[in-house]
Amino acid sequence: MSTPNGLPQHSRVCLTRSMEGGAVQDLQAKKAGKAAKKEAGGDGAPPKISTPISETLKLLPEELKANMKIKSITPRPPRKPRLERAASLDEKSWRKWRRFRTSQESLTDPNETSSSNGSLQEASPSPPSRGRASPCTPCCQQDSLHSSPDALEAGPGGKSRGGASDLGKRASEISSAFGGLLRGKGSAGGKPRLSQIMPARPLPPMELNVASLSLRTANRIDADCLDYRHYSQPKFGRVSSSLSDSRLQGNGSLYDNCSTDSMKSTFSVLTPIRAKDVRSRSYLEGSLLASGALMGAEELSRYFPNRNMGIFVATWNMQGQKELPANLDDFLLPTDPDFAQDMYVIGVQEGCPDRREWEIRLQETLGPHYVLLHSAAHGVLYMSVFIRRDLIWFCSEVEYATVTTRIVSQIKTKGALGISFTFFGTSFLFITSHFTSGDSKVNERKLDYNKTIQALTLPKNVPDTNPYRSSASDVTTRFDEVFWFGDFNFRLNKDRETVDSILNQNPDTDVSKLLVYDQLTSEMSRGSIFKGFQEADIHFRPSYKFDIGKDSYDTTSKQRTPSYTDRVVFRSRYKDDIQAVKYSSCPVIKTSDHRPVFALFRVKVRPGRDNIPLAAGLFDRDLYLIGIRRRATRELLKRREQKDQRSSSICSIS
Repeated sequence: MSTPNGLPQHSRVCLTRSMEGGAVQDLQAKKAGKAAKKEAGGDGAPPKISTPISETLKLLPEELKANMKIKSITPRPPRKPRLERAASLDEKSWRKWRRFRTSQESLTDPNETSSSNGSLQEASPSPPSRGRASPCTPCCQQDSLHSSPDALEAGPGGKSRGGASDLGKRASEISSAFGGLLRGKGSAGGKPRLSQIMPARPLPPMELNVASLSLRTANRIDADCLDYRHYSQPKFGRVSSSLSDSRLQGNGSLYDNCSTDSMKSTFSVLTPIRAKDVRSRSYLEGSLLASGALMGAEELSRYFPNRNMGIFVATWNMQGQKELPANLDDFLLPTDPDFAQDMYVIGVQEGCPDRREWEIRLQETLGPHYVLLHSAAHGVLYMSVFIRRDLIWFCSEVEYATVTTRIVSQIKTKGALGISFTFFGTSFLFITSHFTSGDSKVNERKLDYNKTIQALTLPKNVPDTNPYRSSASDVTTRFDEVFWFGDFNFRLNKDRETVDSILNQNPDTDVSKLLVYDQLTSEMSRGSIFKGFQEADIHFRPSYKFDIGKDSYDTTSKQRTPSYTDRVVFRSRYKDDIQAVKYSSCPVIKTSDHRPVFALFRVKVRPGRDNIPLAAGLFDRDLYLIGIRRRATRELLKRREQKDQRSSSICSIS
């Protein structure tokens, strides 16, 4: 059998190979005879011939094949599970042909097994796709067409049962088929293209992955965290990431979605840092607005987008009691604000004998989210500064100083203790004081104040953020934000009976009438004390003096007048930098004759420079571990008690 001159070389080889094998040709001849007998028994009408392209090539003259005009057709998939234009075949013959095709594939060359799937593609035509194929695809298609049931309709001599009119149809089919192949070859740069029909068994997709299968499996996101991307974006407000898909694509890097998602899940809260940024940035030196500065605007905006932080400031005269409250949650974590604060500063006057135990109790209450930045003491004056552990890196070295206001300096019950540091570019000063007591000793208390602002030697090594607005005679002018709190011992200039009547008339803590007699309010309005300071509005009852363990004021023979001795005042270099959010007392703590007083503030923070002495993450590690261990032990004991209570409960039937 002669092969058409227009076929490629690999097509001629494939056609020749398909005609080899006597067993296969005999089987084709038998099936052709059966098909001819079936058509002869019809009603005499010309049968509907659907001769494949490979058989038509045998019948066409050489001149027609050479001068054939190529046209393109768009094949359509069959609507029923049978070959198009083969209406005479039923379901049974179709299954026989499939079994025959399977046996024929097993006899083909093992090197061409990947192209044998083309039989199904030619039998079930579909629109062409842009996928790549191997160069032997055309000859494999010819092989599959030659082995289809329609090819058996031709006689042994290679002549078709159709007339001259059928010859033109066959020629158009040949031209359209090879025209599509030629156009596909030209558009793909010399490589033919396959149709979009999936093979009988889907082949594994070819991927270019930088991560192995085991690595991608290990980095796979858990099912509980599948919505993390949707949750984190509105929360943290991150516009872009240095590890985004678009940047990986734009750089021409090999990547896959799994490995990219794993990197995003690792760095989605802490912003990813590019290698070139790490090379260029310096953690010890930097300018105010430099990109990558540790204390600069970029880091500040990442942690505080509004540049406002929350600060909790509290004061409590413990009266030297050894017994500590069983629970400090109501004191440090009031339920009124929904969120905890970024910084907690607690000042104590007449503190308990065991200062370390007090600090452990504070750490236990605040939990693992906070660390003790610094603590200091001056006699029985204690101050502890806790900060969120995320923010420990943005603090400078912490400095402190003390002042004794008593004539006999060995008795350190009265005086002041100051702690200062810089957070980002904002300097803070916290002072706790215990002024002279006595109803009529207002002048002595003013002297205590004046001595404190003159003798408190701060700052020491940390530079002043604005030295042009500082004064050598007033320590409070050398810092951006100043909080002064403690037992100032200012009283109400009214007798006990009048104060009690006012308190009884206003059970809803309307204390505006009491503040008219307040000594501190009067002195601050005159400017004789706490110059430039402010105080939030008071809406709580006097914090002094109570009977220990009770809610009643002093019932002893002295009958001291209830007063607002425990106060929190503040000042700022810049207007409206400090906003008071809450100012109240904690009436549930009754271990002292004073009630704790606390205030919540919203403070504006500015970017700073890296060329200051940094704390570099320094905190009290031992205290942190002890407090967390106690917190876990307390929780375990609580659960055990609840379990024992449930197991020992008795159900009574009435």
